Amino acid sequence: MVPRDIGLVIGETGIARGDRVLDAGTGTGVLAASMARAGASVVTYERDAEFADVARENMELGGVEDAVDVRTGDLTAELETLDRSSFDVLTLDTGDAADVVPHAPDLLVEGGFVAVYSPFIESTREVVDAARAAELANIRTRETIQREMQFDDRGSRPSTAPVGHTGYLTIARNE
Repeated sequence: MVPRDIGLVIGETGIARGDRVLDAGTGTGVLAASMARAGASVVTYERDAEFADVARENMELGGVEDAVDVRTGDLTAELETLDRSSFDVLTLDTGDAADVVPHAPDLLVEGGFVAVYSPFIESTREVVDAARAAELANIRTRETIQREMQFDDRGSRPSTAPVGHTGYLTIARNE
């Protein structure tokens, strides 16, 4: 995820002080750290031990190590051990997000949000289908593309520079 994606996750879910977030696909920890900076306490799962170590170091560098619990492991294997209805937000940046989404109603408080990021439209469709089957509400998917604008003497228009990487963000609510 890049800053524009993180901003959308925090903005769309309203993550704030006191919220509890369950996250999977930690990577380097930039999303988890950003949510902690917004005031949330975060439990995040990363399958790759090296990435988990980097994420822990980044939490310390960012001064949010007390707010973020970086766990090495697979969230799908840990689902049954987590407290029910104890999270305000569930964030997923994993290839198997569609396997986790059906558990969202059990993990989230009433009114809680699921936010799933994917670089592939096929996995995004699987997530939307899983959210519908789980009877989550207000399911919305957006492409997170942004283009810079050019302003010159001839006029104003979107930049013709290549767009680069984009992704899809699906948000749903547990009602």
